Amino acid sequence: MKKNIELIIQKELNKLTSKKFSKNYICNYILPIIDYFNKTNDKKFIISGSQGAGKSTLSQLIKMVIEKTSSKKVMLLSIDDYYYSKIDRYNISKQVHPLLMTRGVPGTHDIKKLKEHLRQFKKKQFPISAPTFNKLKDDISKKTKVFNKADILILEGWCCGSNPIENKFLYKNLNKIERDLDKDFKWRKYFNSKLKNEYQQIFKTFDRIIYLQPPSFQFVQKWRYTQEKNNAKKTKTKNFMDKNTTKNFILYYEKLTKWMIKNMPDKADMLIKIDKEQKIKKIIFMTDNFQ
Repeated sequence: MKKNIELIIQKELNKLTSKKFSKNYICNYILPIIDYFNKTNDKKFIISGSQGAGKSTLSQLIKMVIEKTSSKKVMLLSIDDYYYSKIDRYNISKQVHPLLMTRGVPGTHDIKKLKEHLRQFKKKQFPISAPTFNKLKDDISKKTKVFNKADILILEGWCCGSNPIENKFLYKNLNKIERDLDKDFKWRKYFNSKLKNEYQQIFKTFDRIIYLQPPSFQFVQKWRYTQEKNNAKKTKTKNFMDKNTTKNFILYYEKLTKWMIKNMPDKADMLIKIDKEQKIKKIIFMTDNFQ
């Protein structure tokens, strides 16, 4: 059975990444994660990590392998799919702060809708129709994801599971956006307040948090640009962010990403350390009953 799972993982990983991974890598860094999902009675998981750390790929892989090797069904949600529409963000930016026009930080997601879908999962009220977000158009897609059954729920997203930012770090200017466009801290205080309240209400309903930790923030910028190019290649479009635009876009995520790199290891149940090449280099089980 173990050999079969290894082959399935290798095949699905190749589909997701167009790369071939060694059996040694799969045995050391992927199987332990899959084994936990197969053995545990927990049902709700957060998979969190910076842009480009591989959380979406890992989440999809877990879903594929579980569904191919067991009778369980996985409801995989991305917090990115719950971004507000362009017009809704425009209205919030007019009411609160211009920086909220750019998707990303807490306060730019439809948490009310996400909360309702989590409630439906808990009550087994299927089918559940989840939204999708078109990042190239920067708007909600007409397509939806319909789940007719699910035994396990995974929520993946860059800010998922994070604690609110302490004031000392919140008020420290890390880049030109904060220094020049948020001089009165209104944007930062708004998204941190959302993180402290509505988002924590969501996060605390989950059983486990898995966090993918990048080596440093500088690699996040590099990985995000690679994502842009790969997505453009897949969708055969020329409408993607160039290197400079990507670099500026990442500035909106910098504070919370750096906060999470420092603080999430103490909060996560499983810490997955990522190397410079976006591969797993170490898995640490942070709680005894997670082994």
